[in-house]
This record gives sequence, C-alpha cells and structure tokens, in this order.
Amino acid sequence: MLRDGDRDEWIRLLQSGFDQLEAGFAGLPEFAAATALGGAVAGSLDGFAAVIGEAARRLGDNYPYFHPLYAGQMLKPPHPVAQAAYALAMAINPNNHARDGGRASSEMEIEAVAGIAAMMGWRAEHGFLGHLTSGGTFANLEALWVAGQVMPGRRVVASEQAHYTHKRITSVLKIPFGEVRSDDRGRMDLEALEDELRRGDVGTVVATLGTTAMGAVDPLDGILALRERYGFRLHVDAAYGGYFRLIGAALGEAAARAFARIDEADSIVIDPHKHGLQPYGCGCVLFRDAGVGRYYKHESPYTYFTSSALHLGEISLECSRAGASAVALWATQRLMPLVELDEPGDEFARGLALGRRAAVELNQRLQADERFEAFPGGPELDIVVWRAVGAAERAQEVFDRAAELDLHLALVHLPRRYFEAGASGMTSCLRSVLMKPEHATWLPEIWKRLDQAAS
Repeated sequence: MLRDGDRDEWIRLLQSGFDQLEAGFAGLPEFAAATALGGAVAGSLDGFAAVIGEAARRLGDNYPYFHPLYAGQMLKPPHPVAQAAYALAMAINPNNHARDGGRASSEMEIEAVAGIAAMMGWRAEHGFLGHLTSGGTFANLEALWVAGQVMPGRRVVASEQAHYTHKRITSVLKIPFGEVRSDDRGRMDLEALEDELRRGDVGTVVATLGTTAMGAVDPLDGILALRERYGFRLHVDAAYGGYFRLIGAALGEAAARAFARIDEADSIVIDPHKHGLQPYGCGCVLFRDAGVGRYYKHESPYTYFTSSALHLGEISLECSRAGASAVALWATQRLMPLVELDEPGDEFARGLALGRRAAVELNQRLQADERFEAFPGGPELDIVVWRAVGAAERAQEVFDRAAELDLHLALVHLPRRYFEAGASGMTSCLRSVLMKPEHATWLPEIWKRLDQAAS
C-alpha cells in the first residue's frame, strides 16, 4: 500500500494517463453517459462517496497482505504500475477473446507472453504458442487437455506434493491420473517415477518447480533423462517458481540445474499474479510446439471477423478474458524487464533474490534455536517450513500467538518422514512465504515477533 506522498504522485500519474487516453478519442461526439458520476443512474456524488467509503471499511477486514509482517500465504501486492495500467485499461474494458474486443490489449498480451517465453528460453523463431489465462488452474487445465489430445488414453502422473489441481483437472478431463512418491526433500522421487514409467501407460509427467507447500523443486534434469528412455510428454508446473529462473545463481545447485533446463519442457505454466507483481487473476500457459494450436480449432458463426490475424480466442479454451490483465503485465515488464540477476536492468530479479535471501536467513535462525526444528533440507526458493518443538498442537499455538502480534504465518501438514527418517503419518508445521522484497530488511522484526510468540 502506497504512502501518502507516493499515493499522491501515483494518482497524478494515473490522471495523466487518463488524460492521454481521453485525447486519443477526442474526435468522437460527446454524449451523456447514464453511469457518469452524479448521473441519473449512478445517483448523487454523495451516494457514490458513501458506497466507496463503505467498501473501503469492508476491505479493512482483511489480513495485511501488502505488509512484510504478512508472511503466510502466497500473496504479493501488485506493482503500482500494474495497478495504474489495469485501472487505465478499465476505462476501455477490453476483452482479449478476439481482436475486435481488445485490439491494443491483444497485441500487448502477445508481447508480454513473448517476454515470459523468452525468460524460459523460447523465442519467436522457436515457434512456441502461449497466452494468458485467468490463473494457474486454468493454465494447467489447458496444458493437460492438450496432453490428453497428444497422448490419448494414457496416464498423467505428478508428485504427491504437486498441486491438488492436477488430480482434479484430470478427473474433469477423464484422464487417468497417478501420484508419485516424493523424496525426503518434498521433490518427485526418480526411482518411484521410473516404477510408474515401467508400467508403459504414462503419457505425461508433471514436474513441479516450486511446490505450494514448501517450494520444492522437482529434479527436472533427472526427469528429462528418463524421458529419453520412456518417451513421455513433459509438463512443467512453474506457477509459483517460474520466475526464479532469473536468479539461478542465487539458488542451490539442484534447483539451479532444474531451472536451467525448463526450456526442454513440452508445456509450461507460470502465474504472473504471484511473483510477477500482477493483480489477480493472471496466469500463463506456454507450449513449445505451436502445432498444438490445431486442437483449439473451432468454427463459430459469431466469431469476430474484422481481423484476418489469428486472435487469442483461437488458441485458448477460455473465451472472455480481461484485457486489463494483459495491459498491466505489459506495463510491468516494460518498466522492469525480465532479465537475469546481475544483468543491466535487473531490478525485478533483484526483488526475487531479496526474498530468497530472507528465506535463507530465517532458516538459519530457526536452525540455531532449540525451540524450533527447521526442515532438514532448507528452503529451495523463498518458502520456509519448520516445526515448533513440543506437543502436537504447538504449531497452532505459535501461529495464533504470532497473529496476535501482527505477524501472520501459515500452517501446513507434511509427511513426518521429512523430519524423522522412516516415520509414518503427517506432522503439523509452520510455514512462511517470504516473497516480498521488503522481507529481507524486515527479517529482524519478523524474528523478534516469532521469538515472542514462541516464548
């Protein structure tokens, strides 16, 4: 949330944008909009102000997702330029299903998606296909739908720590699904995967680069080696972790190896509304082979026909999609290009590195404190998981007490064997997602409050 001075400047810049937008349509005859401020339909300005005031009060009944003391779930505030660009686009309210509904915003989506693809190692000459979606769930649905078309009747397998959406999606699509055991780091176990592959019915393997529970990174290099022998389709769910490819050098060796080879996947999903500093909902799906576009082919008597160019609705299962999402993403990437850490203009990557640094520091503090049991493998990205030593309900107690101190954490249930070799069952853990750059400087204050919560 912007401070007073920054908010005033943001409003001034946004007003400047609205003025420029209005000038672009100055040739049109004026008309009295029924929904204009103070108009007959909208009611009086007093009524407008009252409703906005009530909405603001209602929104105050939220956790402070924007503040660094919120270190629980995967919630990161959108960048001010994304907020401004989204608001500006809403004056037009474009629909990126077809160019008729979103001519400029469709072009901006194509450019923004090309930037994400380039970050993954794919460029226009490689012939990839991709577009934005309403979020990672729908992006994964499209990727697995295509996988089912390419590999009909064959199973999809994913790690037991993969997002639950894969099991749900395959059920919707009537595709057989199987779970693969994870190793003691929460990553897909390669021996267990090969056991599944030997059955001969696996068509697609889902590799997760950044699991929701703990940010674990599946061993993509090992999975690719198995693909050479078994010939399956590889889908990478990098909804959370995809942007970490920009800071591979700041990650551990195993994670860095995985991200370095993400370009060898058949399809990739990433969520700009997570680390990409975008408003909800903004997901993205990419296909290495543009030829999969043939599976989207449709004929419709009400498709827009004023453009001969391919429109985004012809390569998407979704129809109406907010063009404002594309404008916001495009603006953010123009301001902060997706370049690797230590390259010129690496402001975006440095933000990721700061979150990673905060996670490493928190884990070190946990390891040195006898009241806590840090996850033995440590964080691979910016998610930290640990146990509170003591009774089974101790994690809940620390969680509740921290919230009273305005430190907001999360709870997660993980296999006990992650902490105790050979153990069975589940164990309650505390979890912290340190995805805001400010977490690096706020770590001492976060620790102070966690210390008080555990005392």
